[in-house]
Amino acid sequence: MSVVASEGERLQKVLARVGFGSRRSCDEIIAAGRVRVNGTTAVLGRRVDVARDVVEVDGRPVGVLPGLVAYLVNKPAGVVTSASDPDGRPVIVDLVPASPRVFSVGRLDVATEGLIVVTNDGQLAQLLAHPSHGVDKEYLAEVVGDPGPAALRALRDGVEIEPGVVTAPAKVSRRGPGVLRIVIHEGRYRQVRRMCDAVGHPVRRLVRTRIGPISDPHLRPGAWRLLDIDEVRSLTASASGSAVPAEADVSPGPGRSA
Repeated sequence: MSVVASEGERLQKVLARVGFGSRRSCDEIIAAGRVRVNGTTAVLGRRVDVARDVVEVDGRPVGVLPGLVAYLVNKPAGVVTSASDPDGRPVIVDLVPASPRVFSVGRLDVATEGLIVVTNDGQLAQLLAHPSHGVDKEYLAEVVGDPGPAALRALRDGVEIEPGVVTAPAKVSRRGPGVLRIVIHEGRYRQVRRMCDAVGHPVRRLVRTRIGPISDPHLRPGAWRLLDIDEVRSLTASASGSAVPAEADVSPGPGRSA
């Protein structure tokens, strides 16, 4: 016989609050055995402590703490993705609301532009940032010269970016003279720039255009928007390896041509 916790909030109420439908719909999800709490399949009437319990739906962690937010930000060049900068440069958290306190997921170097997730959801951040989850990140790179077939093949197969360090295979295509579309799932320091350096075509300008299944060619530089619950779920699914992102529209919007 399953033990039902007697303290905390009812699980269906928590799931409904974070966007899984009505409480009746959430009851059905629980009854179908799709919800686990701390690794154990939940039962109807289960209560959870949102500050401590780990809730999963269909095998994917769900952020259940009240007040969780996730912003998609189009970082301009010159903005630092850390929470503060000793040199006084603008930082990514200056672009979003001051409350609640948030942090960026992963890094974009100061010269790189484009999409980055900023959140206070630690579970989501861990899933997206950990290299073992292999979330695709897509870039448009304007490079010096015009890479030929040999350079493209090397980037696709993996290149040595420092002694003994070879990148994983990447998806690379030529989008125009001196413009490459590059998709990687690793997160090494300045990886795309170092890959292009390795094949003799240094980057002039770099723009991240997609994170997992999320892209937004209409989000202007310096702007942000909230990710909705379906987008957060799709990001979680891509990090869990249970969803394959659709081919994104990476046509640059105004002011973003690479």
